Amino acid sequence: MKLLESISAASLPLANRVVMAPMSRRRATDGVPHDIVATYYSQRASAGLLIAESTVISANGMGYSDLPAIYNDAQIAGWKKVTDAVHAKNGKIFLQLVHCGRLGHPLNLPGGGPLVAPSAVTATGSVDTAQGPQLMPTPVAMSTAAVEEMIALHVQATKNALTAGFDGVEIHAAHGYLIEQFMHPLTNERIDKYGGSIENRSRFLLDIVKGCIEVAGADRVGIRLSPFAALNGLTLYKEEIATHLYLTSKLNSMDIRYIHLSDQSTNGSVPIPGNYISLVRQQFNNWLILGGGFTADSAEKTLQRNEADLIAFGRPFISNPDLVERFRDQYPLAAADKSTFYEGGATGLIDYPFMMTSQ
Repeated sequence: MKLLESISAASLPLANRVVMAPMSRRRATDGVPHDIVATYYSQRASAGLLIAESTVISANGMGYSDLPAIYNDAQIAGWKKVTDAVHAKNGKIFLQLVHCGRLGHPLNLPGGGPLVAPSAVTATGSVDTAQGPQLMPTPVAMSTAAVEEMIALHVQATKNALTAGFDGVEIHAAHGYLIEQFMHPLTNERIDKYGGSIENRSRFLLDIVKGCIEVAGADRVGIRLSPFAALNGLTLYKEEIATHLYLTSKLNSMDIRYIHLSDQSTNGSVPIPGNYISLVRQQFNNWLILGGGFTADSAEKTLQRNEADLIAFGRPFISNPDLVERFRDQYPLAAADKSTFYEGGATGLIDYPFMMTSQ
């Protein structure tokens, strides 16, 4: 079974091609992951690669409550417990870096303050806060200097992740968060070097990638993209394919370890077309990770067709800490309790059973 075969890069040997996708679980206080988070990830360390959940790079990026972060010493120390636990089981783990941008509410930001974004374009809908659901306010458009500072904050977060023991970082440029807000013409009305053309709207992301490579090395940097997903108030747009293929070409020249494409069709979005994936395979020489609604069977077929190098699984990992072993033994998968996805402490996080044969 190719899914369970090893795959290696110079600094990243993986035991199999199963990736645990980054999934927000919101078990953190002041951005510090709770101790049970170390147990959670170490239980799932048999995955070839774990990608830890969206982790905020700065205080003004904390759009939602109880998200973990990586911008101060306490947060670094909290994540060090996680990486130590994973490495003790010979696992490999990257950290996904995120800034929520226009998504969120000042009540969720440590110290308050406004939301920031490429332009003052309000997101629709509400967000949970300690004072109940609140409509998302209009963000403050970032100055050019503020954009450059935000790039530096991503680079510092990468340094912090390495200090915390992570094997690398995944830059979250998907799902309508800050970086995709720069990429998308709906949310980017800028007239400086970070707005307008495809090249300019892509500059923020590419400058972040360049900076992260300088401190981590290209082999320890990956990126998550979600073409055609149209999440969090974004829409499909005319230049979407052209934008993503431009980025693919640039990311290939930068030699990053992987591109992780997030297909959101199981959540109602347009699926990523197969011909688009073929174009990415032609343009990008390193690993391609595909994620979104895969089963062991569909993952294996995708790998056998050489459409990807690794397959990411999300929700199956929540309720099946030994997902790799279940795939190996063709053991039935347990169902997840959706009510505990984002709350519940240890319940719904570390109390799912392993296979009877492994107990």
